[in-house]
Parts: sequence; structure tokens; C-alpha cells
Amino acid sequence: MHTPLPGAYAVPAGTPGPLPGGEAALIGLAALAIVVIPFLWTLVDHLDTMAHEGIHALLAAAVGFSVLEFVLNRDASGHVRHTVEGFGFRVVLVAVAGYLGPSAFGLGAARLIETGHVIAVLWLAMVLLVLLMSVISVSFGLISVPLAVALLALVMRDSRSGLEEFIVYLLTWLMLLSGVRNAIRHGAGAGDAGNLAAFTHLPRHLWALVWAAGTVLALFVGGSWLVLGR
Repeated sequence: MHTPLPGAYAVPAGTPGPLPGGEAALIGLAALAIVVIPFLWTLVDHLDTMAHEGIHALLAAAVGFSVLEFVLNRDASGHVRHTVEGFGFRVVLVAVAGYLGPSAFGLGAARLIETGHVIAVLWLAMVLLVLLMSVISVSFGLISVPLAVALLALVMRDSRSGLEEFIVYLLTWLMLLSGVRNAIRHGAGAGDAGNLAAFTHLPRHLWALVWAAGTVLALFVGGSWLVLGR
């Protein structure tokens, strides 16, 4: 257990707390290396896709649509097909959320860490992955999602070595960084950008700018919470 940083929330005895800023920054640099090195990125890209397609499905269900198909492919692509009632705000909300999804999950995790709820990040990730398992269609996701759940379960079994804290920070940084990478890499060429242009008659590049700005802002805010705390 680490000593709470000045100004940080109190952490109950025996509960892993936020890491010192220097350690958090080093894990962030490790995550950055994973994101920019091609053969390492191929593994992280699957996590990004789970978050991307997962938020499409989550919001679709939340606004009253029925999720008809949830596919995660071996090449880290995927799609969600849901019922559509007209082309109003709900449809736009579901479509625009995908490229903000990984960053939103990373920002939420960073906030939990900053408030002293480090292990809650693992439990939340586990719950969300189990929800994905309940709607996944026949695809590579039937392998990748249960594998992610099993790996998290193994991490959560070992609560004494500091592995939990390291994995929580690494996953949080990866979500924040991968969100920026894919938002900028796919940009106006993304299928979601084409759908949004058709729905709203606004240019694809506008939606690409929204995703780039949103993910960069999330990285700045989330990174500040991880490194600087309150």
C-alpha cells in the first residue's frame, strides 16, 4: 500500500491507493511505447475495439434501441447493428460515441484512481466485459472477451504483489492513449464519420475533429489526475 499523496482522498488501510506521480508517469510512458510499437499495438487494438463497440451497444440499449448484432473480428475491427427509429438525436448520440468510448472509459478509470478507488477499476472492467459476453455474436469476440475476463480474474487473485495497481494504471493509460491514436488515425475516413455525415448532413471532417479534440482533452485531464492527483 502506498502513502496517500498530499491532498488525495484517504484510502482505507490495506486497500491499494494511488501511486506516486513519478511511478504513474513511468507506466504512462510504457503504455505509450505499447501504443506506438506496431506488433504491441495489435494486442491493444482489440481492447480499444471492445471499448469502441461496447459503448455503441451500451448507449443503443440505454436510449431504447435493441442490439441485434455485436461483432468483434480477429483483425480488431467490429460493428454493432441495432434497431433504428428515425434519424434523430438518439441515433447521432450512439454513432458519435464510438471513437470517444475508449477515452471515456479511461477518463472514468482515472477519476476512480484519483479518488482512491483503484481496485474498483478492475471490478468495473470485469462487469463491463461480462455484459459484452452476454450480447456478443458469433465472431472472434467469443474468444477475445472471455480471455480478457480470465486475465483480469488472474490479476485480481494476486492482491499482494502490487500487480493489481500496475495493471489498473496500465489499462487506464492504454484506454486514454489508444482513444487518441484511433481517432486521429481513422479520422474522416471512419465508417462512423460517413454514417454521421449521412444522418446530419454535416461534413465527415467535423466529426473527425470532434473525436480528435475529445480524446486529446480526455488524455490531458485523465493524465493529470493520474500523475498529479487532486
